[in-house]
Amino acid sequence: MAPLPPRSGDAVFANVEHVNAELFSLTYGAIVRQLLTDLEEVDEVNKQLDQMGYNIGIRLIDEFLAKSNVSRCADFRETADVIAKVGFKMFLGVTASVANWDTEGTSCSLILEDNPLVDFVELPDTCQGLYYCNILSGVIRGALEMVSMKTEVTWVRDMLHGDDVYELRVKLLKQVPEEYPYKDDD
Repeated sequence: MAPLPPRSGDAVFANVEHVNAELFSLTYGAIVRQLLTDLEEVDEVNKQLDQMGYNIGIRLIDEFLAKSNVSRCADFRETADVIAKVGFKMFLGVTASVANWDTEGTSCSLILEDNPLVDFVELPDTCQGLYYCNILSGVIRGALEMVSMKTEVTWVRDMLHGDDVYELRVKLLKQVPEEYPYKDDD
């Protein structure tokens, strides 16, 4: 049987189970609010959101690969494009654009003009250092680590801080060679 062709973000989004966007946004907001109450320091909340996202990402990659029929990407450029066009669409219902590549092709920006996580959100003055959607940077970092790419993901621009778009900077630190748990007996 021939392998299935890769599916577009729209095709995958149409075939996955959906959660009410308002419920999703409000639940995420409640989590962030509770972290702010428990941890008190905005930097600690940023770290915790990133770690939560990382833990989600290392599990979410399996669902992504199973449902999207995406084959192994040839390089980091293709990987970034798949994240922007298929991954964001599949899990958040939005697409991102890929821009601002460095000359080595190891660093780019994922730009979101719409972000369902921030519906109903206004940051108070006491939370200006908060990267409210930092969970997304952790998800990307965790998912890419599971496909042998060690990355650094940081927020560059955030509409909650007055910017015109949401921009995540993704930098490939190293391509980790795949290790197999056993050797073949020769």
